[in-house]
Amino acid sequence: MFISTAYAQAAAGAPGGGMESLMSLAPLVLIFVVFYFLLIRPQQKKLKEHKAMLDALRRGDKVVTGGGIIGSVVKVADDEVTVEIATGVQVRVLRTTITSVLAKTEPAKVDER
Repeated sequence: MFISTAYAQAAAGAPGGGMESLMSLAPLVLIFVVFYFLLIRPQQKKLKEHKAMLDALRRGDKVVTGGGIIGSVVKVADDEVTVEIATGVQVRVLRTTITSVLAKTEPAKVDER
């Protein structure tokens, strides 16, 4: 009276089961591809551009530090930069804290005689 009928499910080894499991992985692969092109790749590109900007720093460049201080580069060392933020006021900052270069100095002219 109160007993329900139990129905058997299809066997796991049914024909075509390999294709179904492959298709179940397709959304995961698609999500990874979207994440790569929308998040990972642009971030790597930006990091590469920032590293190139830091490698090209030289004396006289106007820079902005991570704290928002604007100044001109006085001295460039291996991992730190001396920035003059006011007349006679120089601050040593880590090279990696420089966020952008506002104005580049012109390279010295080579006398072509």
